[in-house]
Amino acid sequence: MQIGKAPSSQRTAKGLLGPGADNAFAPLVDASIRRRVIMAHVVSHTQRTVQRHIGRPLGRVLMQRWMRGQSPAKRVESFGLSRHIVEEVLGEHALTLHVDPRKLIRIGVHAPRDIEKRPSSLAFIWDGTWDQRREDLRVGTRYELISELDDNRGRLEQTQRYRYLMRRLREGRPWASHQLGVLLDTPEKIRGYLQVYLDFLDDMAATGFDPGRGKDPIGVAITRNGTIVKVNRGLHRLAMAQRLGLPSIPVQVRHVHRLWWEDVTAGATGSRALEKMAEALQRCVPEENPGPLDERPEVDLPPDFWPEPRVHA
Repeated sequence: MQIGKAPSSQRTAKGLLGPGADNAFAPLVDASIRRRVIMAHVVSHTQRTVQRHIGRPLGRVLMQRWMRGQSPAKRVESFGLSRHIVEEVLGEHALTLHVDPRKLIRIGVHAPRDIEKRPSSLAFIWDGTWDQRREDLRVGTRYELISELDDNRGRLEQTQRYRYLMRRLREGRPWASHQLGVLLDTPEKIRGYLQVYLDFLDDMAATGFDPGRGKDPIGVAITRNGTIVKVNRGLHRLAMAQRLGLPSIPVQVRHVHRLWWEDVTAGATGSRALEKMAEALQRCVPEENPGPLDERPEVDLPPDFWPEPRVHA
């Protein structure tokens, strides 16, 4: 549930903010989970270090061989290419699309691991049926949370999320997040936690969408049919943009389906393949329809489901 970014060394009188947590969560940190938060920082730092000193250098070598069409080029491509190195070669601008957030309503869902091998989050090209398994973000937990908070300003105790967090508190298992450094062990902290998201919503309404506010860009993937679906990054910010009715937000392409890749590259390799792919991205539009392998039935939503746009700047 990370919205913004704070230095990993950010300390408060009571505890330590988690990796990637926004400073707005600082009043909610607690020393009793400090050990878990420190471990989260260690894991995050280790992952970044390994990626910086091993993953990226190796990815660059393999990408260079693929770009030159050298002997293992096909094998490198079969592994999906390194997402980070594709971003380095093309630049963020080439992989950034601008979409109407109220049209970006489908998120791709991976099949269970015992049914299908899950593609690596580090690969740019993805195999699998994730693009045919979709969930509707309009009835997802993030949009439900943001809408409920917006509808219950000044009376957050009436929201389902508040009641859920209070139930956990009464049961002696208060909600905690070592990624945020937050422990909700009092009713005041629960209200404060929910108010943080409401404040983020109001800030977006007043100043617009700030791509630099989140820890990661809002990530999307391209289906086999060349449509855009959400992946699991930036869901709270997307829900806020949908609630407010922002006309457009930037999203970053993190993965593409192999079948679409093969179709648009048409046998090209190396830099020409990347150029053709980048050109084709500009024709992609959000996927608004359910998928053929959806496990949940489609929900019939009213025509006036979205509230009136509310953007002040």
